[in-house]
Amino acid sequence: MAVLPYKDSSQNKKRQVAQMFDNIAHRYDFLNHLLSFHIDKIWRKNAVRKLQALSPQFILDVATGTGDFALAALRLHPQQITGVDISEGMLGIAKAKIARKQLSHQIGFELADSENLPFPDQQFDAVTVGFGVRNFESLEKGLQEIFRVLRNGGQLVVLEFSKPQKAPFRQIYHFYFRRILPLIGRMISKDPSAYTYLPDSVNAFPDGDNFLHILRQIGFTDCRNYPQTFGIATIYTGIRPAQQNREATQ
Repeated sequence: MAVLPYKDSSQNKKRQVAQMFDNIAHRYDFLNHLLSFHIDKIWRKNAVRKLQALSPQFILDVATGTGDFALAALRLHPQQITGVDISEGMLGIAKAKIARKQLSHQIGFELADSENLPFPDQQFDAVTVGFGVRNFESLEKGLQEIFRVLRNGGQLVVLEFSKPQKAPFRQIYHFYFRRILPLIGRMISKDPSAYTYLPDSVNAFPDGDNFLHILRQIGFTDCRNYPQTFGIATIYTGIRPAQQNREATQ
């Protein structure tokens, strides 16, 4: 059963997620850094490092939000970064941020659905997703689209929340995620559902080896995971092989 931001709404998950992010866009960056104690910035840097050996020139950032992952990827010195998201509110913040930094020539943003990407096959050297895959309405369909737009030998890097396994950090994390984070989120974002949805969606997400298994089913090879900060978040990597496994993507 899908985890939804607004349980009383008749809209599908995709529309609800877009609405939720539109509602909290104006406070998203502030809350993201506050609630993670700014550790999210370190996680993004670590994720970008996974692409250094590839030296990608054309990068797609799926579920780009306010563009923080796209900005972090600039250290790879690519020719072009394209960010896509289903939330117009989040993209508005991202575009304003890039314009202030005078980087619009290098980073572009488009309103687009992760499960129906408006790009030709094998257009990108690398695809990044930061805290976005658990919001896909269909995880498998979104990953298939990412696989499709990656060139042969291209790399996927996913940064996503996960569930710590070792005590006592597991218990501390659970209390913070379930009690403290939703309370602060509601007070500052003014959306009572958004930061309740966050722990619910993280709990439902197939993290760790389960996600690696899904990546392999899609057709990715050399799939690996790198837990961050006691397992609060995890970086996942996978390669589209030189020879596409057609059966895996059907």
